[in-house]
Amino acid sequence: MTAASPTAASPTAADLAAIEAQLGRVPRGVVSIAHRCPCGAPDVVRTAARLPDGTPFPTTYYATCPRLTGAVSTLETQGVMRDMQDRLAFEPELAVAYRRAHEAYLADRAAFGEVPEIDGVSAGGMPDRVKCLHVLVAHTLAVGPGVNPLGDQALALLPPWWAATRCAPAGDRSRQSNSPASEES
Repeated sequence: MTAASPTAASPTAADLAAIEAQLGRVPRGVVSIAHRCPCGAPDVVRTAARLPDGTPFPTTYYATCPRLTGAVSTLETQGVMRDMQDRLAFEPELAVAYRRAHEAYLADRAAFGEVPEIDGVSAGGMPDRVKCLHVLVAHTLAVGPGVNPLGDQALALLPPWWAATRCAPAGDRSRQSNSPASEES
């Protein structure tokens, strides 16, 4: 499975309602839908670098689907982050690629303007640590493979979180045509 189009779509009212249902709260600072689940529902959003209340927000790509986040949490409890962290110390090519992912993340966020309080801070522990697989997977889903090596690897370890049941509301079949389900990984 690959990311949807690199040009993310603005959220519709239905998208925002779906995200609110996923999160159990009103979403904050959503500027676009960065990726959709194969069922068509949003599963990763792109957020503003500064939330509407003025709070700096370094997490540009935020996973919203509870099944996706649950599957990623399972990887975290299995020690995947610890193993990835250890590999950064012994695989110089991986460390360089991970630093490039950090720089790409910062560049994506900079498109929304500079936020001095979080200058140089990306997310997920980049560039030196592996702190949150959710962010790394969200980054990979949003921008596609080949940008974040650890996000790519974590995504490859996930089961098809969308397969058990349909995520999107039953009446909302229009979004299925935007599904990446038929694309190759």
